[in-house]
Amino acid sequence: MPVAYLAIKLFHVLLAITALGANLTYGVWFARANANPAFAPVALRGIKFIDDWIANPAYILLLPTGMAMVALGGYSFRTHWIAWAMALWAVAIFAAYLGYSPALRAQIAAVERDGVASASAKGLAVRGNVWAAFLAVLIVAILVLMIFKPA
Repeated sequence: MPVAYLAIKLFHVLLAITALGANLTYGVWFARANANPAFAPVALRGIKFIDDWIANPAYILLLPTGMAMVALGGYSFRTHWIAWAMALWAVAIFAAYLGYSPALRAQIAAVERDGVASASAKGLAVRGNVWAAFLAVLIVAILVLMIFKPA
Protein backbone atom coordinates (compact mmCIF):
# COMPACT_ATOMS: atom_id res chain seq x y z
CA MET A 1 0.00 0.00 0.00
CA PRO A 2 1.28 3.48 -0.81
CA VAL A 3 2.16 5.67 2.16
CA ALA A 4 -0.34 8.35 1.03
CA TYR A 5 -3.19 5.81 1.12
CA LEU A 6 -2.22 4.63 4.60
CA ALA A 7 -1.89 8.21 5.87
CA ILE A 8 -5.35 9.10 4.55
CA LYS A 9 -6.77 5.87 5.97
CA LEU A 10 -5.31 6.73 9.39
CA PHE A 11 -6.84 10.21 9.22
CA HIS A 12 -10.17 8.73 8.04
CA VAL A 13 -10.28 6.28 10.95
CA LEU A 14 -9.35 9.02 13.43
CA LEU A 15 -12.17 11.17 12.05
CA ALA A 16 -14.64 8.30 12.46
CA ILE A 17 -13.48 7.67 16.04
CA THR A 18 -13.73 11.39 16.84
CA ALA A 19 -17.21 11.76 15.37
CA LEU A 20 -18.72 8.65 16.88
CA GLY A 21 -16.88 9.09 20.17
CA ALA A 22 -18.21 12.62 20.51
CA ASN A 23 -21.75 11.40 19.81
CA LEU A 24 -21.43 8.69 22.45
CA THR A 25 -20.81 11.32 25.13
CA TYR A 26 -24.22 12.90 24.57
CA GLY A 27 -25.97 10.30 26.73
CA VAL A 28 -23.78 11.29 29.68
CA TRP A 29 -24.51 14.97 29.10
CA PHE A 30 -28.27 14.28 28.90
CA ALA A 31 -28.15 12.16 32.07
CA ARG A 32 -26.35 14.93 33.95
CA ALA A 33 -28.89 17.47 32.69
CA ASN A 34 -31.78 15.30 33.90
CA ALA A 35 -30.13 14.66 37.26
CA ASN A 36 -29.41 18.35 37.83
CA PRO A 37 -31.98 20.58 36.11
CA ALA A 38 -29.97 23.72 36.88
CA PHE A 39 -27.13 22.23 34.78
CA ALA A 40 -29.42 21.37 31.85
CA PRO A 41 -28.86 24.53 29.77
CA VAL A 42 -25.08 24.18 30.14
CA ALA A 43 -25.19 20.47 29.28
CA LEU A 44 -27.39 20.99 26.23
CA ARG A 45 -25.23 23.85 24.99
CA GLY A 46 -22.19 21.61 25.55
CA ILE A 47 -23.78 18.94 23.35
CA LYS A 48 -24.56 21.56 20.71
CA PHE A 49 -20.98 22.84 20.78
CA ILE A 50 -19.50 19.34 20.46
CA ASP A 51 -21.96 18.50 17.69
CA ASP A 52 -21.30 21.70 15.72
CA TRP A 53 -17.54 21.96 16.15
CA ILE A 54 -16.24 18.41 16.63
CA ALA A 55 -18.63 15.62 15.56
CA ASN A 56 -20.23 17.17 12.47
CA PRO A 57 -16.99 18.51 10.95
CA ALA A 58 -15.43 15.07 11.47
CA TYR A 59 -18.41 13.41 9.75
CA ILE A 60 -18.16 15.89 6.87
CA LEU A 61 -14.45 15.18 6.38
CA LEU A 62 -15.13 11.44 6.16
CA LEU A 63 -16.43 11.93 2.61
CA PRO A 64 -13.32 13.47 1.02
CA THR A 65 -10.98 11.15 2.90
CA GLY A 66 -13.08 8.15 1.91
CA MET A 67 -13.14 9.30 -1.70
CA ALA A 68 -9.37 9.74 -1.64
CA MET A 69 -8.98 6.19 -0.32
CA VAL A 70 -11.17 4.88 -3.14
CA ALA A 71 -9.04 6.71 -5.70
CA LEU A 72 -5.67 5.77 -4.20
CA GLY A 73 -6.63 2.24 -3.16
CA GLY A 74 -7.71 1.05 -6.57
CA TYR A 75 -11.36 0.72 -5.58
CA SER A 76 -14.37 1.80 -7.60
CA PHE A 77 -17.28 4.00 -6.55
CA ARG A 78 -19.46 1.33 -8.19
CA THR A 79 -18.35 -1.25 -5.61
CA HIS A 80 -21.59 -2.03 -3.78
CA TRP A 81 -20.37 -1.60 -0.21
CA ILE A 82 -18.72 1.73 -1.10
CA ALA A 83 -21.77 3.03 -2.95
CA TRP A 84 -24.11 1.98 -0.12
CA ALA A 85 -21.84 3.51 2.52
CA MET A 86 -21.71 6.81 0.64
CA ALA A 87 -25.47 6.84 0.18
CA LEU A 88 -26.03 6.13 3.88
CA TRP A 89 -23.50 8.86 4.73
CA ALA A 90 -25.53 11.34 2.67
CA VAL A 91 -28.77 10.31 4.39
CA ALA A 92 -27.07 10.67 7.79
CA ILE A 93 -25.76 14.14 6.98
CA PHE A 94 -29.21 15.31 5.86
CA ALA A 95 -30.87 13.69 8.89
CA ALA A 96 -28.40 15.37 11.24
CA TYR A 97 -28.76 18.84 9.71
CA LEU A 98 -32.49 18.71 8.99
CA GLY A 99 -33.66 16.61 11.95
CA TYR A 100 -31.34 16.22 14.92
CA SER A 101 -29.74 19.69 14.97
CA PRO A 102 -33.05 21.60 14.76
CA ALA A 103 -34.53 19.35 17.46
CA LEU A 104 -31.56 20.05 19.73
CA ARG A 105 -31.78 23.81 19.10
CA ALA A 106 -35.49 23.75 19.93
CA GLN A 107 -34.85 21.65 23.03
CA ILE A 108 -32.26 24.15 24.27
CA ALA A 109 -34.72 27.00 23.75
CA ALA A 110 -37.50 25.12 25.54
CA VAL A 111 -35.27 24.23 28.50
CA GLU A 112 -34.08 27.83 28.85
CA ARG A 113 -37.63 29.16 28.50
CA ASP A 114 -39.69 26.56 30.41
CA GLY A 115 -37.27 24.29 32.28
CA VAL A 116 -36.06 20.75 31.70
CA ALA A 117 -39.21 19.17 33.18
CA SER A 118 -41.64 21.09 30.96
CA ALA A 119 -43.85 19.24 28.50
CA SER A 120 -42.29 21.09 25.56
CA ALA A 121 -38.72 20.25 26.64
CA LYS A 122 -39.63 16.60 27.24
CA GLY A 123 -41.38 16.35 23.87
CA LEU A 124 -38.39 17.85 22.10
CA ALA A 125 -36.07 15.48 23.98
CA VAL A 126 -38.09 12.56 22.63
CA ARG A 127 -37.93 14.01 19.12
CA GLY A 128 -34.16 14.41 19.45
CA ASN A 129 -33.83 10.85 20.73
CA VAL A 130 -35.75 9.49 17.74
CA TRP A 131 -33.41 11.34 15.36
CA ALA A 132 -30.39 10.17 17.36
CA ALA A 133 -31.54 6.55 17.16
CA PHE A 134 -32.08 6.85 13.41
CA LEU A 135 -28.61 8.33 13.00
CA ALA A 136 -27.09 5.59 15.16
CA VAL A 137 -28.60 2.91 12.92
CA LEU A 138 -27.16 4.65 9.85
CA ILE A 139 -23.71 5.00 11.39
CA VAL A 140 -23.62 1.36 12.52
CA ALA A 141 -24.72 0.28 9.03
CA ILE A 142 -21.87 2.29 7.52
CA LEU A 143 -19.41 0.75 9.97
CA VAL A 144 -20.62 -2.74 9.07
CA LEU A 145 -20.14 -1.98 5.38
CA MET A 146 -16.66 -0.54 5.96
CA ILE A 147 -15.49 -3.42 8.14
CA PHE A 148 -17.05 -6.45 6.42
CA LYS A 149 -17.03 -5.11 2.84
CA PRO A 150 -19.82 -7.42 1.69
CA ALA A 151 -19.78 -8.44 -1.97
